[in-house]
Amino acid sequence: MYTSIVNNQDQALAHLFFHCCLEDENFTLAEMDDLSAKLVILGLNTRINTRDELVSYRSYRAEIPDEQLYIRYLVSLIKPVNELALYSWCVELCIDDPALDAREEALLHKIAVELSLDNIDATVVRNCIAQRKAVELKKIF
Repeated sequence: MYTSIVNNQDQALAHLFFHCCLEDENFTLAEMDDLSAKLVILGLNTRINTRDELVSYRSYRAEIPDEQLYIRYLVSLIKPVNELALYSWCVELCIDDPALDAREEALLHKIAVELSLDNIDATVVRNCIAQRKAVELKKIF
């Protein structure tokens, strides 16, 4: 399944980002733009074919037996050294409004666990990103 498809750091990062975007089973144009921008910033757009990776992700997504193990596998390939930065990007991709729903909260908790983030750090990052999104939407601080 996914272990035979995702086998390097670049793919793992892209698939983690896809998983964050598609947690609500909706991939809006705004989410695609946000994801694409992140992939460009990281230089992944030149090292992987994003469309092919998205097709690969969708081919196994419904068959992920244990989401925690899946995230653990991706994080083990990514080998992050800046865990808070990675987590903050995942938070940004999970939310497209200032509120997190239960599925997004559960996913972000699983990611935080695999990144060995304590609850305080994870909560601060989530609140910061949610407030930034609120400012972007409402145009007030």
